[in-house]
Amino acid sequence: MSPRILIVDDDPVQRRLLEAMVHRFGYPAELAESGEAALTRLEVASAPAIDLMILDLVMPDLDGMAVLGRLREKRLELPTIVQTAAGSIEAVLSAMRAGAVDFVVKPVGAERLQVSIKNALRLAALEGEVRRLDRRASGAFAFKDLATKSADMERVLRLGERAAKLNMPVLLEGERGVGKEAVARAILAGSDRRGRPFVCVDCGARADDLIEPVLFGHEKGAVAGVEEKSVGKFVEAQGGALFLDEVGELPLGAQARLLRALEDGEIDSLGGRRPIKVDVRVIAATSRNLIERVKQGRFREDLYFRLNVFPIGVPPLRQRRDDIPDLARGFCARFAAEEGRKLRGIGAEALALLAAYDWPGNIRQLENALYRAVILAEGDELTVAEFPQIATRVRGFDVRIPPIAAPAMAEPPLAAEIFRVEIRDPNVLALLDGAGGLRRLDEIESEAIRFALAHCRGRMSAAARKLGIGRSTLYRKLKDYGLAGIEEVGSDGAAA
Repeated sequence: MSPRILIVDDDPVQRRLLEAMVHRFGYPAELAESGEAALTRLEVASAPAIDLMILDLVMPDLDGMAVLGRLREKRLELPTIVQTAAGSIEAVLSAMRAGAVDFVVKPVGAERLQVSIKNALRLAALEGEVRRLDRRASGAFAFKDLATKSADMERVLRLGERAAKLNMPVLLEGERGVGKEAVARAILAGSDRRGRPFVCVDCGARADDLIEPVLFGHEKGAVAGVEEKSVGKFVEAQGGALFLDEVGELPLGAQARLLRALEDGEIDSLGGRRPIKVDVRVIAATSRNLIERVKQGRFREDLYFRLNVFPIGVPPLRQRRDDIPDLARGFCARFAAEEGRKLRGIGAEALALLAAYDWPGNIRQLENALYRAVILAEGDELTVAEFPQIATRVRGFDVRIPPIAAPAMAEPPLAAEIFRVEIRDPNVLALLDGAGGLRRLDEIESEAIRFALAHCRGRMSAAARKLGIGRSTLYRKLKDYGLAGIEEVGSDGAAA
């Protein structure tokens, strides 16, 4: 769903002109004939959310400056473009100080308005991402940072707010990549434990013989190959919350220890002589059907009932398609800022493509797709061409290679010849040579280094970081592969 724009102007002719331009740009628009009508519309919780407002400064009764003041009082963070007559620079400066992100002079041209809208949406998306990252780092990540336009996700947020007020275990169920950790962080921030430690453990990423020392700690020499003492994640989370991702992967021995921690508030470290009291709220998550694992004897039934006190099912991204455009714009703005790319945002057709795809990897897959698109984008806006793998899987979208015109022939051929043409992604390294045999490892590595240097535009430090090797190692490999003549480029783009 494209961003929804509210046009506020007391002049009906101006309203219709702006509405026609906004529709031409691919955005849905709503109209308000006064400042009071605009504020009333923004307070309707059941109506679709407004993503941007175009506001006339000069209106009877409640003018544009008063509307901006009301928005600030109500703490409504809505990107706003103000309209002004020529020469009213002081009014523009006052509006920008009051929270407007841009201004246009009447009568505004279509190109100027389109650029202003794209810039305002990009800035709003970037500011939203920065706020979420700051709150996540400070432990203040709240349910308002999980704003959604999906009824299913709204239900999750309501349940999460109720769970936050109750000091009991919570079980988050849902596919991988749906954002269960973000919901868990919001539960902690909404509880009386806000500001306390939030410790994550991926139970499926540890070997069975290592998960117990990680969770419950161990004394010096109690674990083979580990000399130092460890307090364990339960003690690290003291007073806060312990997030156990993929809890269904815990081995049975660790399940018994976890059950005791939940029931008695005590843990036994490996090699320890006495139990340790812990005050930790456990929030577990799983992408598996725990009931089935109980039936298979792979998960303790008593632990399941102890964890399943307050279950919350987090829907997959394909069931909350209205959230995809906002998520995509946020990722695009963040990655463009991180990578120094000048992108105004995502085109309407590309947003429609992203919203139509099923996203089996959910939010994590969407994030990765946006990162790749931002890195490879050649224009100032992401288009369908930046998502070729997705376009081939969605009906109605396709990235076509324009046909090459055949040279004119004096006479038609006697027999048609069939040629088999393989079109290979230039960003994919071939593992087989022309004869169908495996290529040598040094050839593949040499080609990968060439690609990395071209991708990073000759910046050695950036290329080494992306390849996961040291800069000195990169120089050595360049010499070994006869690539030492490649010119190094400094961070400012000049040749070193």
